[in-house]
Amino acid sequence: MSHGIPAHRRRTGATATAPAPVPATVATPAPAPDDSAKARTGGGIVAVLAFTGIVVAVMQTLVVPLIAELPKLLHTSTSNASWVITATLLAGAVATPVMGRLGDMFGKRRILFVSLGLLVAGSAICASTSSLVPMVVGRALQGGAMGVIPLGISIMRDELPAERMGSAMALMSSSLGVGSALGMPAAALVAEHADWHVLFMGSGGLALVGLVLAAFFVPESPVRTPGRFDFAGAVGLSAGLVCLLLAISKGSDWGWGSATTLGLFAAAVIVLLGWGAYELRVAQPLVDLRTTARRQVLLTNLAGITIGFAMYAMSLVLPQLLQLPKASGYGLGQSMVSAGLCVAPGGVVMVFLSPVSARLSARRGPKVSLMAGAVVTAVGYALGLWLVHQPWQTLIVSAVIGAGIALAYAAMPALIMGAVPPSETAAANGLNTLMRSIGTSTASAVLGVVLTHMTQPLGGVPLPSMNAFRTSFLIAVGGCVAGLLIAAFLPGRRPAPAAVAAEVPEAAEEAAPAGPGFHGRVRTAQGTPLERAGLTLVSPAGRQIGRALTRPDGGYALQAPRPGGYVLIATADGHQPQAVTVRTGTAPVHHDIVLAPTAVAAGLDVHGTVRARRDGRPLADARLTLVDATGTVVRTAVTGDDGGYRFTGLPAGEYSLIAGGYPPVATALAVAGGTRDHVDVELLHPADH
Repeated sequence: MSHGIPAHRRRTGATATAPAPVPATVATPAPAPDDSAKARTGGGIVAVLAFTGIVVAVMQTLVVPLIAELPKLLHTSTSNASWVITATLLAGAVATPVMGRLGDMFGKRRILFVSLGLLVAGSAICASTSSLVPMVVGRALQGGAMGVIPLGISIMRDELPAERMGSAMALMSSSLGVGSALGMPAAALVAEHADWHVLFMGSGGLALVGLVLAAFFVPESPVRTPGRFDFAGAVGLSAGLVCLLLAISKGSDWGWGSATTLGLFAAAVIVLLGWGAYELRVAQPLVDLRTTARRQVLLTNLAGITIGFAMYAMSLVLPQLLQLPKASGYGLGQSMVSAGLCVAPGGVVMVFLSPVSARLSARRGPKVSLMAGAVVTAVGYALGLWLVHQPWQTLIVSAVIGAGIALAYAAMPALIMGAVPPSETAAANGLNTLMRSIGTSTASAVLGVVLTHMTQPLGGVPLPSMNAFRTSFLIAVGGCVAGLLIAAFLPGRRPAPAAVAAEVPEAAEEAAPAGPGFHGRVRTAQGTPLERAGLTLVSPAGRQIGRALTRPDGGYALQAPRPGGYVLIATADGHQPQAVTVRTGTAPVHHDIVLAPTAVAAGLDVHGTVRARRDGRPLADARLTLVDATGTVVRTAVTGDDGGYRFTGLPAGEYSLIAGGYPPVATALAVAGGTRDHVDVELLHPADH
């Protein structure tokens, strides 16, 4: 039996071992911003983050007007010049999930600065060179900024009040399409009337402006996931993605049946399967595949591939059709700038439709919004089968496709964040953005094959035929239909807060706070109520305001001293703790919490009984906290009526077991793993004073 705070280390197993990595699944709350801060920065946050997202998207299409001229400008071959685009694609694919994970761990605002800094540095390099290798390096650095969009979405979730979050996230999610559509005519205008280096000077200047604005208007997110960065996982994912995207993007140059292309596809499969197996075993994975495998997350990411495919098809096909000479019989003979302006309505529609799509998601659920987006986008491409004989007709096609993309893009962050813990939102949104990028890369490869193989000659030069364009539109329609079918299997809309509250038994409703505060239920991902889960409310100053245990129906109620922002922490043995920024007004706010199970691995099993020091009777409702060697809370528990508790599946390492009492009692444990240990604790009960 352990008494008090021992001066020695209690040891289980044969020998003491060095601390092993312990899953750091609890999100560390920083002080929540006060009401005045919210009032000052709420509008600025949305505007600045949307601006940075658009700047990053503009970077992607920056060199599109230069594609035909790149070999001459860089004094290289056409095949080598294509690396200017491929390098950005590969760097963006790697950076998106990595930056998201780093943001969850070290602060989203801090990593946002890093991402924008990479864009500034890459633009400066590209603006100062006319050689291939420095240009490829600069473009790779620019690709590292792709993490801005998922980071921005996650910051919005952490910082904005609920009533503004939907439209703000919709705009941020759509910024990828908005920037691509609006950036093309602007880049074409600069390329036609100025030195091509000015394009990169402009992108660097815009990124620098975004960096300064973010420093003034974007606060640091209060939600963190402490732990160790999974370097092996990052290397494995990077290697797999590079193999996959390199094969997709360069397959047409090397030959789809060549040994190089097929070898890269095979290597991608092998590496990604090995990476997945490793991520399932590591304590602190780069990507939580168990969360990613949830139906809502998995299907949303698959839909992201199809919608990304559909978005890029418009940017690839319509400008080519618009710029083909009229002598072909179907080309519209427009300049590079005019072609870009004909595609721009898609981006304008995305900007104005983002709030509408957010309202649709709020009223009907994000599943409906995603399905509606797939249908509208398919209609837009179907119109392209006929309405492409005059430039004004392409404006209609572009606008309809843009409307569909806006609806779909607005829905995906809501679906993702409705299924993952707040401490993992940046990484989860980063993975979704990556899926969209894979879709755009696939569109480039597939439609590139169609446009280069279905040709007709004009003056001895092979040009894509009208059948090639129609085939491309039909393939895009097929991608939208695939996205629609995938979305159909997503879980339906969760009940609105009022409906959920109606399901709570009368006893739970009677327990709701009379004034400011929070109430709701804590459940598993399968909807099972969690009894005796711990709820802690933390003030903006970091002080504990209140604690509660859930009832048998999973219900809880916590009173707040005044309206404002707080951090609500939920813990339950065997589940990943969750911390989320919440706001209450003068009336109580209903807030349900879903806790994901922790991965149970073979390891230490600690159990025992908490008793009163005076007479040895079991103490019920005693709270125990298990802290690892880094000071991170890894598990919590509350004793039952018999005073018993149990922690299972703990990796080897050093821990401190803290039992709340008068005063608290701490017991140090150094465990070898794979063992069971019985640790009793004696507390001085208030009645014993």
